[in-house]
Amino acid sequence: MVRAIVRDQFFLRIPSRPATAADAPVADDLLDTLHANAERCVGMAANMIGESVRIIALSDGERLMEMFNPVIIKRDGPFDCEEGCLSLDGVRPVRRYRSIKVQWQTRDMKPRVKSFAGFTAQIIQHEVDHLSGILI
Repeated sequence: MVRAIVRDQFFLRIPSRPATAADAPVADDLLDTLHANAERCVGMAANMIGESVRIIALSDGERLMEMFNPVIIKRDGPFDCEEGCLSLDGVRPVRRYRSIKVQWQTRDMKPRVKSFAGFTAQIIQHEVDHLSGILI
């Protein structure tokens, strides 16, 4: 189900609780909402659709991907840039890393670890910040 985008900064600043397999319907709604906003958005965190749970979804240009309980375990190559967000007006300066290593779980709670670089890494960093209540 496509959900409305949350713009309440108080809510968005609340750190999200860990996700479980029972949160799969939240991931489905997150993917549906990301797909519906594809012309203006490449990633979303569950709190952006009103669910304070550690799930993100993103488009790497070829496919949609979801991550339950993502944690960035390695960062390399800091750089400064500007980002926008569906939940906020305008763009803001932010520091990101060119490459990251992420540990997460699939919707059936199987562990995964993978390195990402470039724009995909930037998207993941933005969404993981959301899960921690960090707004750009």
